Amino acid sequence: MIKKLDLLLIRSYIGPFIVTFFVTLFVLVMQFFWLYMDELIGKGLGIWMILQLLVLMATTLVPLALPLAVLLASIMTFGNMGENFELVAIKASGISLLRFMQPLLIFIIGLSGLAFLFNNNIIPVANLKALSLLYDLRNSKPTLNIRAGQFNNDIEGFSIYVGAKDKDGKTIHDVKIYDQSTGMGNTSLVLAEKGEMIPSPDKQFLIFRLHDGWRYVEDEKSGNAHVQTRMHFGQWDKVFDLSGFKMNRTNEDLFKNAYQMLNVSQLNKQIDSQRKMIVRSANMTNVYMMPYLSFLNPEKPGQLLKEKLKTVDSTKMRSYGKEGFIGLVPDSMRGRIAQFSTNNIRNMKSMLDVTVSDHKNNVEILQKYDVEWHRKFSLSFACILLFLIGAPLGAIIRKGGLGMPMIIAVVFFLVWYIITITGEKLSKTGALPAWIGMWMSTAMLLPIAFVLIRQARNDSQIFSKEWYGRIWRAIIKTFPTRKKKKLA
Repeated sequence: MIKKLDLLLIRSYIGPFIVTFFVTLFVLVMQFFWLYMDELIGKGLGIWMILQLLVLMATTLVPLALPLAVLLASIMTFGNMGENFELVAIKASGISLLRFMQPLLIFIIGLSGLAFLFNNNIIPVANLKALSLLYDLRNSKPTLNIRAGQFNNDIEGFSIYVGAKDKDGKTIHDVKIYDQSTGMGNTSLVLAEKGEMIPSPDKQFLIFRLHDGWRYVEDEKSGNAHVQTRMHFGQWDKVFDLSGFKMNRTNEDLFKNAYQMLNVSQLNKQIDSQRKMIVRSANMTNVYMMPYLSFLNPEKPGQLLKEKLKTVDSTKMRSYGKEGFIGLVPDSMRGRIAQFSTNNIRNMKSMLDVTVSDHKNNVEILQKYDVEWHRKFSLSFACILLFLIGAPLGAIIRKGGLGMPMIIAVVFFLVWYIITITGEKLSKTGALPAWIGMWMSTAMLLPIAFVLIRQARNDSQIFSKEWYGRIWRAIIKTFPTRKKKKLA
């Protein structure tokens, strides 16, 4: 049955957990924007596009923010209780630390289950939409920005110069437009004293309405003769197509088979298919070599056809001296056989290189699928792991707030994160199996969690300054002190 003490502990935990979770998520999202800021600035992103990218990226970062929030909230909750001597009163009433941690442990286990469902069902969809949107944004062109006194080459095939712009941002002076769309250089030039920049209602076109100007067009005739045509105009409209500046969304189906976009069931199917493909590619090597090695058995890969092998008398072979096998070939056929053998060896090498490359690529894809499969479970279990570290740590340090708990939580989280990333990299490169690499952080930190729980049950003072002070004074007392002699 749920006791009042259990409800008190859960209520004390929920508040810090919610606050730290959103603070952590905000920091991770800001880190993402700092990382891609240079590629997103200047592309005319609207508020809706920014909010959409923000929500999607925040969703993909939830599995990383959740363990840190659990760790920090655990240290803060138990640290506050230790600082206010509530843990002392609870232990004095006969309730052990493990019994006191039990309701929160059940809560964290339930939270880990929800985290797995989130990682398995929501994260693949969020990754698909977020990464496809980020891909389109990174590959879209910056918005057209024509500045006074500078040449602008953003519009493909044209170089535009504007000497001055009025405050309305529309009226321009001293306009030069070089047309390079023919690929023959600057064969067309437009000069105008004044003009206006008028965007079309649908923003697909930009109209330069020029006044009192000249057009110079150079045509190449036969030979080296060039004919230049000069035309004066009172008003002339030059229309530029801006469709290339519009962000075009890529079909999301192109990304849906990536390992980040799959749930556990889909990963199981892909892993099974990839393993069968690796076995099939290995078996096909025998088929590829058959045209060049006629003594291979087509029915039993790896075996030779005995009837194709001819036994040669060793005494007869030795009679050819250093020539060896080539001595069995007539002189008239040696050149053709050598050329034929050389071509076969080259073809075999090319075929084997392609086969090895395909096999290596298939193995790398399989490793990524395996890593992602284990990530679904390891990130969920990380919540339980970091709670088992944070709760006894808070009981030991007996400090609440965001000072000491924040420092210790960040240190342990960085240790966990670095080990996790290292194991993931080693698994993707094939240095370690996926299950070892992705669970390496758990295997290394879980014993530390049990040690901390044991120390917390015994009221350890490993984080107490007074304890270290007493040890230091005891060490000093062990050394004899020399009395200073008084000077005569």
